[in-house]
Amino acid sequence: MTPAPTPNIFAPVSTPAFQIRELSFFVLGITAVIFVIVAGFAIYTLIRFGRRPANPDLEPAQVYGSKQIELAWTVVPLLIVVVLFLVTARYTWGIERRAQPPDALEITVVGNQWWWEIRYPKLGIVTANEIHVPVSDAANPAPTFITVQSVDVAHSFWVPQLAGKMDAIPNKTNRVWIEPRQVGTYVGQCAEYCGLQHAVMLLVVVVHSQDQFRAWVAAQQSPPVEQGTVTAGRELFSSLACINCHTVRGTPSNGVFGPDLTHLMSRSTLGAGAARNTPENLRAWVKDPGAFKTGALMPAMKLDDTQLDQLVAYLVTLR
Repeated sequence: MTPAPTPNIFAPVSTPAFQIRELSFFVLGITAVIFVIVAGFAIYTLIRFGRRPANPDLEPAQVYGSKQIELAWTVVPLLIVVVLFLVTARYTWGIERRAQPPDALEITVVGNQWWWEIRYPKLGIVTANEIHVPVSDAANPAPTFITVQSVDVAHSFWVPQLAGKMDAIPNKTNRVWIEPRQVGTYVGQCAEYCGLQHAVMLLVVVVHSQDQFRAWVAAQQSPPVEQGTVTAGRELFSSLACINCHTVRGTPSNGVFGPDLTHLMSRSTLGAGAARNTPENLRAWVKDPGAFKTGALMPAMKLDDTQLDQLVAYLVTLR
């Protein structure tokens, strides 16, 4: 996986994000003009009237009202607000009215404390914290339509270089779409304070070429391939409370409260960005999730070193 760039709304790679940048530049342009005018008047006033008068007892001229000035500071801000409202409404309407093609990729993103469940309903894929989508180009448009939900508190789905923010609200379904034009890896974040570990609720979007995306789909649809002898670890996993929260296809584990682990090692991070997904970090995570993520809902399983080695040896085969 290529290194992810720093999230930046001014470096868009997706159609909605391009439109958001255009609107941002327009608003910044207006506010810059206002700043220059106000700062100019302030500087002029300081220079023109900042010196102490020759006769300090002389009272300056008193102005008790000016209809022209009052009209100016009433009408001009009103016009600015109206223009900003109309332009924003135009861009919002342009983004929201995008119709979903029948063959468009559909994804459901479900916010949890503090991780993201990612579902591909038409493809039968369930993963966590990483979205994989195909690149779109003029010859082969490939927009992705995302349904945003939450199972606990309010979250907010935001990948700055791909689209605007979309809240994930319990008992409500919201939708957003992306159309990335450049292959790469893009970082998002929960943008609504959702509890103790809100800051460690990252989201990664990997944009593939069409062929690479098809290969990823095929790999995710396949059952995990166990490498080597991991019988002891698999049996240990099946005997623990892990199976009440996690799913591993082809095993008795069918929990729904935690991330699907069927292809755990195909992901780049653990705990929604808490740590890189390496065997060493995985062992430390299983031993004590709270050491990485204070308040993590996953409990420490109190395993000894031998059990930890057996369990991790099994988990690292889930690719």
